[in-house]
Amino acid sequence: MGSAYLSMPGFMKAMFLMLFAVMILPELSHAKHARVTRHYKFNIKMQNFTRLCQTKSIVTVNGQFPGPRIIAREGDRVVIKVVNHVQYNVSLHWHGVRQLRSGWADGPAYITQCPIQTGQSFVYNFTIIGQRGTLWWHAHISWLRATLYGPIIILPKRHVPYPFTQPFREVPIILGEWWKADTEAVINQATQTGLAPNLSDAHTINGLPGPVSNCPAKDTFKLRVKPGKTYLLRLINAALNDEMFFSIANHSLTVVEADAVYVKPFSTKIVLITPGQTVNVLLRAKSKAPNATFAISARPYATGPAAFDNTTATGFLEYKKHSLSSNKSNTKKLPLLRPVFPKFNDSVFAMNFHNKVRSLANARFPAKVPKTVDRRFFFTVGLGISQCSKNEQCQGPNNTRVAAAVNNVTFVMPKIALLQAHFFNQSKGVYTTDFPANPPFKFNYTGNPPNNIIVSSGTKAVVLPFNTRVELVLQDTSIIGAESHPLHLHGFNFFIVGQGNGNFDPKKDPKKFNLVDPAERNTAGVPSGGWVAVRFLADNPGVWFMHCHLEVHTSWGLKMAWIVQDGKRRNQKLPPPPSDLPKC
Repeated sequence: MGSAYLSMPGFMKAMFLMLFAVMILPELSHAKHARVTRHYKFNIKMQNFTRLCQTKSIVTVNGQFPGPRIIAREGDRVVIKVVNHVQYNVSLHWHGVRQLRSGWADGPAYITQCPIQTGQSFVYNFTIIGQRGTLWWHAHISWLRATLYGPIIILPKRHVPYPFTQPFREVPIILGEWWKADTEAVINQATQTGLAPNLSDAHTINGLPGPVSNCPAKDTFKLRVKPGKTYLLRLINAALNDEMFFSIANHSLTVVEADAVYVKPFSTKIVLITPGQTVNVLLRAKSKAPNATFAISARPYATGPAAFDNTTATGFLEYKKHSLSSNKSNTKKLPLLRPVFPKFNDSVFAMNFHNKVRSLANARFPAKVPKTVDRRFFFTVGLGISQCSKNEQCQGPNNTRVAAAVNNVTFVMPKIALLQAHFFNQSKGVYTTDFPANPPFKFNYTGNPPNNIIVSSGTKAVVLPFNTRVELVLQDTSIIGAESHPLHLHGFNFFIVGQGNGNFDPKKDPKKFNLVDPAERNTAGVPSGGWVAVRFLADNPGVWFMHCHLEVHTSWGLKMAWIVQDGKRRNQKLPPPPSDLPKC
């Protein structure tokens, strides 16, 4: 404070100190809230659960299903110690978390890390930068995410309000699937035969299927609301293989966020949510308690040629009543109203719904969509067949199996993690960098398929210099059958600048791209028999997986990897791996 302060009279010193404190206190309090480290311990263990009147042992975190919530604020550091007590190798992915310069914590097995082996542990350590809203975590190896999943709730920084009505209460609602069989046995059998895996037996809301025939209704999610109050429902689709319609009978929902990005609010009776996506909606309860119970329902949107689990998961929305007469026997007599859904394959509804999702694109929440492009890619996504070896007994024609591919390349999982091979310059024999930027041959992608539908295979990646502005068109193909594919990109959000039916036209379609307020997401549904165009800035060094979030298609090889090189500055480089990174 210097000599001037020492020569002051006593009362002036006191005044000066008070003024100094007033000026510095907000800074200190802000610093105190600027970054908190939140610690979690996840014990992976087997636990018995009864669903559909049948008990089975499932893989859980801390014995919970769905798994525990992770709650943090924007800017917080999250440290999660995962200890594996089960017979399977395990890795966990923090779906939608940007993982800026923390790619070692991203979690997909054999991409950013080797899995955590039985009896071993690994500490996932990352900071949530510039994100707030709903995301989720799940296992990222084989089909373990059938039961290993839970919500990530990122609150805004302290004293920062939502850009919509402050809700009375917030409720996570996770949509999932339930198999009576062991899901690892299901996918292992499918891998051996080369055919499609068996279907799930029920869909679930927060792990509960709701009333099903011949089984008591106690496995039912219930949401009790107060008349006139507003509720924020944090919807997550954790299903392995089904895109889902979600609706609450006789109630309208206001969409306010998608994939942890605020959107221009819009009202809808039905939400469409693909596996991997999250959607936050406001539910305004009716002003007076009606004499009815309302079904909360989720049922699949399915466009492919294959069979699907056509069950509807049901929960109950019940109104709290103040009168003494509202005892339990009374509420049981209330009529149950059910929502009306589109047809299971209503692709027009799907296209219209996705078109309504728009970024806020205002001063506080700008849409930083790249206006210019450094590299353009055109990827076909779809099904095909691959030739099985003579040692295999595949049940497809001429000893073939069903395969899925991006640009006709079905991805072969490496034996060691790609990120390690990249970081230590040991790519030889692990992966190649010749992933095709365009399909190897052109054909009418959504018309009659070509005669040869055999796919090639390999562990191939695309290398991008730091800060490359990328435009990627994802084109569905009708080989075996046109189908919607929810594509998830790790490490980035992307902007959905355009989508359409049929084949993408590189001359006409880009003229209609939305570069003003496109949806910003981490998972996009490639329309059945159509295309979607996305843009992103490759500002995150590391190896980033991109794959279909229908687990059956990922198992068949509908996946690839982007390698983003380090930038020149120190804060543009990927740090070395943590010392406890699992070994293969």
